[in-house]
Amino acid sequence: MNFLTKQGLPSITPASFLIAGGDLRQVYLCKMLKVIGFDVTVTGFDSHINFYDADVIDPRLLRTKSFNCMILPLPVSIDGITLNTPLCKNSVSLSALTEMVKDGGIVFGGKFSPDVKDMFQMPNITVEDYLEREELNVLNAVPTAEGAIGLAIQELPVTIFGLKVLILGFGRISKVLMKILRGFGADITVAARKCSDLAWVETYGCKPRRITADGKVPISNYCISDFSGLDEFDLIFNTIPAQVLCRDALAKLKADALTIDLASKPGVDFDAARELGLKVIWALSLPHDLLVGKKRNAIILTHSELRLNRIQYPHRIR
Repeated sequence: MNFLTKQGLPSITPASFLIAGGDLRQVYLCKMLKVIGFDVTVTGFDSHINFYDADVIDPRLLRTKSFNCMILPLPVSIDGITLNTPLCKNSVSLSALTEMVKDGGIVFGGKFSPDVKDMFQMPNITVEDYLEREELNVLNAVPTAEGAIGLAIQELPVTIFGLKVLILGFGRISKVLMKILRGFGADITVAARKCSDLAWVETYGCKPRRITADGKVPISNYCISDFSGLDEFDLIFNTIPAQVLCRDALAKLKADALTIDLASKPGVDFDAARELGLKVIWALSLPHDLLVGKKRNAIILTHSELRLNRIQYPHRIR
């Protein structure tokens, strides 16, 4: 089994992994790598968690070992000082991890802040942010969309079938939402600004609606208050990371409509929604909160990391 590197870097064999911190996604990731046959060590978790015969090392003993590959969680850190370890009572210092990668090795992590990335950026050490990989983001949209729809099913007193649904934006998550919601028999309208996106919406079998007639207006400065027919929708999913659902727009919604905001930055004026008595959920933590999505996320993460043209594995993960 070869550890392959990018051009200009020497190869290392065999590959040894340190999985440091994270949640159940990392637990499943550990299993995937063990099944493939890699040497895996784990740290930053409490002792009661099953790691499928992987070596578990106390964070205080980290300096006694080194590894070819280190896999850090998403996000790597909350405070920029300690590792993100939601399943560990004790904190793990990021500085203690920086010495654990062998010369010519690689550090994987999700959503590195510039300062944290600099901590791991050393001569002949490669730092890769897996959240910047398009294939991971595309496949990660699936559990996010499933979680959002599951949340809607829990919160709504009616079935999705026949429900009038509005999706704001036409990105990765929106496309998956459309596919799944069509299977439920929902009446779907998708709002976007680009004419090309609206044409694609039609090919998906959904109703297109243009957000604004002036494509030059920055979306960050735009409210869809003049968007006709807002009062016809029972369920709204927002994927636009700008406040497009301002007070004026919210005032036009049905009193019993459910709005689920999936954007990284809020697309809803939550203060106005509260004052208007509307039910709005900012589901920022999806798919993190989805137990059902964690194994799938681990498989996605495993493939994405191994496909960096750095690591060769002998057979396909199922």
